[in-house]
Amino acid sequence: MGAAAVKDAGVAEGAKPGAAPSFRSAAELREVLERLLSEVDGDPEVGPRLRSARVPHRFVFPDVGVVLNVTASERGEHCLRWKFSEEVEWTPALTLEMDSAVANRYLQGEENLAIAIARGRIHLACEGARAALSFLPVSRALFGRYRAIVERDFPHLALPS
Repeated sequence: MGAAAVKDAGVAEGAKPGAAPSFRSAAELREVLERLLSEVDGDPEVGPRLRSARVPHRFVFPDVGVVLNVTASERGEHCLRWKFSEEVEWTPALTLEMDSAVANRYLQGEENLAIAIARGRIHLACEGARAALSFLPVSRALFGRYRAIVERDFPHLALPS
């Protein structure tokens, strides 16, 4: 089977057939997350819910060297601010560290957070229970939007149904 056939079959170039869907590069991960946050920021329901949680958070993807920091925006037209950098003007109250393949499963609602933490696939650090209890329930609102972006623009990341 040629590279084009593997690519058409929904497997990232260079990935083994049957392997879990994965990002083709750090740049692709950033692009997907940028689209997700832009859509959520503009959503009249989800954006304000995430802003009202008031939990600055950080996602770390060590396998691809990507760090994403997100916080509430104080600007009226935006609900969120984000930056792909370790250096930001705010201190994250919650940090989730996971490989990008785990992030793909988690954001599609297919990776249970508690089980992933227990099995060491996701590392959670937070300054207090309030941060986790405020952010984690509202973060589930990201799953449907993420799945829609993947199905529409990045089908090689879709998980088998």
